[in-house]
Amino acid sequence: MPSPYKILIVDDEIDILEFLQYNFEQQGFDVYSAKNGQKAIKLAEKYHPDLILLDVMMPKMDGIETCRMLRDNPNNKDILILFLTARNEDYTEIAGFEAGGDDFITKPIRIRTLMARVKAHLKRKQRSGLMHSIQIDDFRLDTDKRLIFIENHSFKLPKLQFRLLHLLASQPERVFTRDEIYHKIWGDQTIVGDRTLDVHIRHIRKKLGQHYIHTYKGVGYSFKAVK
Repeated sequence: MPSPYKILIVDDEIDILEFLQYNFEQQGFDVYSAKNGQKAIKLAEKYHPDLILLDVMMPKMDGIETCRMLRDNPNNKDILILFLTARNEDYTEIAGFEAGGDDFITKPIRIRTLMARVKAHLKRKQRSGLMHSIQIDDFRLDTDKRLIFIENHSFKLPKLQFRLLHLLASQPERVFTRDEIYHKIWGDQTIVGDRTLDVHIRHIRKKLGQHYIHTYKGVGYSFKAVK
């Protein structure tokens, strides 16, 4: 089953970027990549990843400064930032942590070790209850306040409908099957009527508009944040 997580990989070395992207995609992650800090900031603002792998040594804007700028945006407060570095000096780690980084991973990269570290961080984040908020263009889903923001308007949904919308929006354009949604939202031990899901989707559409959630008849639903 695909991972529910989004990861942004930032490195100016294209071979490393492609190597990491391939391996994380093989594990089911939704992967975005950037070759510099400026592009990383724009992608983080658009897709709000759960975790960023950020190279320290990059031209123009290094990883430390990129991290600092990411953390200056309150919308990025719950994103995990793991630095990739070939440098071993204590002052690099101190600067990274002071900028808001969560961990350091030393190059050369051992992919199995890196994957284990990333998954361990994400599991701790999930257990802590700090599941990511979601922002895609003018659509934002705030998990702390259980609010949905669309441009200058805000909406509140009941807890179960909020969880359902959060699931769909966590991987835009991916089709979630009905069985998968029932498993993730209600669990395997709960008996749910066939029309229950459709009723909740209808209520969400009444609140947000008809175009955000797409129906795939006989299969399931997907989310697309378009006007």
